[in-house]
Amino acid sequence: MERVVERGNMRRAYRRVLRNQGSAGVDGLSVEGLGDWLKMHWPSVKQALLEGRYVPQAVRRADIPKPQGGVRTLGVPSVVDRLIQQALHQVLQPILEPTFSASSYGFRPGKSALDAVRQAQAYVQGGRHGWSISIWRSSSIESTMMC
Repeated sequence: MERVVERGNMRRAYRRVLRNQGSAGVDGLSVEGLGDWLKMHWPSVKQALLEGRYVPQAVRRADIPKPQGGVRTLGVPSVVDRLIQQALHQVLQPILEPTFSASSYGFRPGKSALDAVRQAQAYVQGGRHGWSISIWRSSSIESTMMC
């Protein structure tokens, strides 16, 4: 956790949160207000993180209209929790990324859903799949996994 709360890592995380913008969480704190908030509260938050006592805030629910109708419910973390998540990500991603399967595409740097589809197509065209699963999700989008 010391690497997570290290000053340089936190500065990089702060800049990333500012760049990403986003709306306030349940506490109403905006990205624009984060700097002033941290000046007052960072020492106690840092100490809580180092002692394993930090508790993230509740997530604010936001309904986003879909183009074809209906809504998608998003969970919006507080800006402070996004900062901490980003700081954790910056430390853990370089450590964990090399351990992931080359066939894993979800939330990976340099990999996309389109890359996963292309790889699945290559397996099918090459006769290298042994089975597939077709799942209908509640959003009525079919999802297929092939191995």
